[in-house]
Amino acid sequence: MIIDTNPEFGIELTLVIPYAFWLHKQGKLEKVITSKGMRPFYYFCNNVEEKYEYRTIDNAAAGMGNIPNDWIYGFKQNAELYKDTWPEWEGFANVERGCGILDYSKWELPNYKTQFKNDKFTFNKPLIVISNRYNWEHGQPPVGYLNIECLYNIFNYLTEKGYNVVYKRPKNTEFPLDQNEINTLQNQETLTANVGGVGLIDDYELVNYYDDVYLLDDIVSKHPHLTYNEVQLNLFNNVEGFITMGGGSTLFPCIFQKPTVAYYGGTLTEIDRQCFWEDLKGNKNIKNYHYMINPNLIPFIDKDSVDMNNNYKEFLNTIKQTF
Repeated sequence: MIIDTNPEFGIELTLVIPYAFWLHKQGKLEKVITSKGMRPFYYFCNNVEEKYEYRTIDNAAAGMGNIPNDWIYGFKQNAELYKDTWPEWEGFANVERGCGILDYSKWELPNYKTQFKNDKFTFNKPLIVISNRYNWEHGQPPVGYLNIECLYNIFNYLTEKGYNVVYKRPKNTEFPLDQNEINTLQNQETLTANVGGVGLIDDYELVNYYDDVYLLDDIVSKHPHLTYNEVQLNLFNNVEGFITMGGGSTLFPCIFQKPTVAYYGGTLTEIDRQCFWEDLKGNKNIKNYHYMINPNLIPFIDKDSVDMNNNYKEFLNTIKQTF
């Protein structure tokens, strides 16, 4: 079987790679054709062609028709697949729209923790990675993100608790882009704020005010023999946990199955999907692809960014309870 796709990054991580790995375990994977920079994610395949310069949010155009799970939110009847092993399945069945439950019969996550185990990407203190995003989404300007003041408070808390911090916010020049990321570049978006006594700064400049906070970009630049993704895969394997934005920014760290506090706010569609995180009785949606990838995920649901616009008190409390 030949896998040939170029969907959004998060979709490739969730739907394509686990299918490719399942095929590999069955002795049926012949070749993977993917986007530039994705070879290390397919470490288990000896025949990988990094063909695509761009990704697309159009799943049909991305070649997803040949993948068993071709839509990341799944289908309403999927919960019934687990009726013999999941007592709470009925609370997630027949919802109006998919709630993230996939058919996992041909789905297996590669063991990135073992593959990228290393003692090179280490620090003198426990490490937390913060993965932020400031992108256009489906034609709309950035809405859900960790702003400068929120980052300031997170940096202060973590460094005072004795952590090193690596801050990641892609500039959308590091990898093949989809339409949302192209829009971000074209609109020259950058995350800034006026800081009293300092003036206008961006989030990258904020990092420079801390001895124990590092930019991922600076770490990448120190390892020119490795690709951007190879650095991330090695570095992320050695962290204590992650603080992330929803979407692909969360799904990537989740493959290492560490404690991950993920902010879901703004216009992310997961917020409004019925039973996406739990059913009406409060039962956790453990067959949601998020939890199947990382049982240690801690989603913080902030509909309409109410908490983020009100001093993000509860989000910070969640971080403090976790780290």
